[in-house]
Amino acid sequence: MASLDQLKGTFFDECSEALQQIELGLSDLREGAASDDTINAVFRSVHSVKGGAGIFGFDDLVKFAHVFETVLDAMRSGKLASSQDIVDTLLQANDVLSDLIGMSRSGETIPAEYGSECRASLERILQANLGDEGWSDGGAAAPADFEGLDFVPVPIEDLAAADEQPAEQEYRIVFRPNADLLKKANEPLYILRELRKLGTLELKAETERLALLPDLEPDRPYLGWTGTLRSMAPLPQIEEVFEFVLDDCELVIEAVATAGAAWPSDPAPDAVIADMTQAAGDIATPVAAMPESTTNSPPLAPSLEAETPEAGSQPRSAPTKASASGATTTRVELEKIDRVVNMVGELVIAQAMLGQVVHALPEDISGRLVQVLEEVVHHTRELKDSVMSMRAQQVSAVFQRMPRLVRELAGKTGKKARLEMVGENTEVDRSIIERLGDPLTHIIRNAVDHGIEKPDVRAAAGKPEEGTVRLAAEHRGGRIVIEVSDDGAGINPERVLKKARDRGLVSGDASLTEDEINNLIFLPGFSTAESVSDISGRGVGMDVVRRNIQDLGGRINVKSERGRGMTIQLALPLTLAVMDGMVIRVGRETYVMPMSSIVECLRPPASDIHSLLGTSGMLQLRGNLVPLVHLCQLLDIAGTNAASEERVVIISDAGDGARFGIVVDELCGHQQVVVKSIEESYGSVPGIAGATILGNGRVAFILDIEKLSDLASQNMPNAAAQYAGAAATF
Repeated sequence: MASLDQLKGTFFDECSEALQQIELGLSDLREGAASDDTINAVFRSVHSVKGGAGIFGFDDLVKFAHVFETVLDAMRSGKLASSQDIVDTLLQANDVLSDLIGMSRSGETIPAEYGSECRASLERILQANLGDEGWSDGGAAAPADFEGLDFVPVPIEDLAAADEQPAEQEYRIVFRPNADLLKKANEPLYILRELRKLGTLELKAETERLALLPDLEPDRPYLGWTGTLRSMAPLPQIEEVFEFVLDDCELVIEAVATAGAAWPSDPAPDAVIADMTQAAGDIATPVAAMPESTTNSPPLAPSLEAETPEAGSQPRSAPTKASASGATTTRVELEKIDRVVNMVGELVIAQAMLGQVVHALPEDISGRLVQVLEEVVHHTRELKDSVMSMRAQQVSAVFQRMPRLVRELAGKTGKKARLEMVGENTEVDRSIIERLGDPLTHIIRNAVDHGIEKPDVRAAAGKPEEGTVRLAAEHRGGRIVIEVSDDGAGINPERVLKKARDRGLVSGDASLTEDEINNLIFLPGFSTAESVSDISGRGVGMDVVRRNIQDLGGRINVKSERGRGMTIQLALPLTLAVMDGMVIRVGRETYVMPMSSIVECLRPPASDIHSLLGTSGMLQLRGNLVPLVHLCQLLDIAGTNAASEERVVIISDAGDGARFGIVVDELCGHQQVVVKSIEESYGSVPGIAGATILGNGRVAFILDIEKLSDLASQNMPNAAAQYAGAAATF
């Protein structure tokens, strides 16, 4: 059976998914694009967080989530009308909920008054719109000192009635969940735990409804419980424990006798969970006791992904097999997936080596093996694609942090700003996702702090007072392209150039184009802020962004229109593990060029190549002139066919639609390669993205096409020297 720590880990993973659902739902609500289903989904997510937190004794989280869901419950029932102020408060509540979850996960002590201001705002909304009804109608809300979970404090009249009851009463309990109880984000163990808090609980599990293993459904409860509760609590208070599941279970609570002896006190919270699991007949035993490879047991924490059935739906009378069309998921540790990725990488290398051996054999023997080798190559590629898809994550994992960032920055700067997100379901390798957070944070901070104007300035310019930051992602040309744009003031070239000269970053007599001036924002130490604040002004951030993106094998471009806004585009590889590459030869050296960077390959006649002062030549291609780069000259390597009719020109994309041709001696073929970093062994080398092991066992460098384009257009005499040092190391 899963340990308590494992169950907590599952709960917090599901909390992350719930927070994303809440953020997206409230954002839709704020934009007026929400439906009743949206509000219901947000309510279920908050309710599920509260339910799971109650299981593990996170009382501060439970108390805050209770008031949060109360407001949502009033909205979905039509008692509370949505407004922008209310939704803004709910968004702040989601931020607090996220912080409470984070502190609970790390074991950090939660300050006593943390979130109290936001909670008070939620309570004022209830009081202002619902009056006293907000504190009593179906447990809609609770006072600030409320200690309970899913039920409200006992009314005064009930307490008075309780004084007339015997000191301790024995109750007969029958609790049999219906088939849809779990689907409504309710958890039997949580209910039993709350029941145990009221006194001494003795239960026996009913296993008659258990289905055979092939018929088990993970979202269907099969157990029921009967037993007794000895408690001083009155009957209404016991009934309130089952308040949320009255329509989804068979329930009997009967007072049978007065207890005449004292009973043991409740155990500690952790012991309660373990003890309740035992007393309840080990809820997870029917599934969890089976081998992991053949079962998929439901977690003790409430499922955050379950959908609420339509109202009035009838529970199923007998277990049925899960629908074949329903997608099932399981959680796997990332370390295990990474080990599989590494093994696939080694398999790709071994397959390339096998190809070398087969082609070196006599033709009569190799002919019989080539077909088998082609099958191995095909299956290896499918295996690689499948494993890469397991590593793939949606960029929403990073995007979901940004709405809160924009809200906080807008509040600190006195501006009005909102974030639009597009393409958050775009998938990219986990290794890229993990390193996207900091660059995007810096870019969005700059967009709000430097780009978006104050409301009065925007109004005077004929713009809406609220500025918009747009965060978009899409797959384009074998890469993932992420754009951060705003409708602010854009870059002021004169101001940027003056600041750069004042800081000594640009000489006083330098003549720069507008694009060159725009790219000055990426220089270390550059900032246009007049004073240092906790947001900006220290001249760090954008230079780190550029370096991080380049370390990922990506490129970054800036476009700005004065008074209309600015766009920063990041173009990144989809994965950093295994890639398709074209093996090329220059002199005696072999390199690999990413297939995603290749537009076309050709052998042009000498008549199509023209000399032009200050260039390495221009290729006339279908009416256009394409600049050429001789790789042998750039990397200081002796070429063999660079000046002959046998030369090969590889047309590549240099970004922004610009293309250039790389002149090499020979194309050696296309193959999958495993990307290995060279930074740990040698350091960063301009124009080299990494290294790989070829089928012959030799190391070949993987070219960074975007950086090669920069090197060709700049005067960097030390580039060849750095390359030579790296080559000697390997």
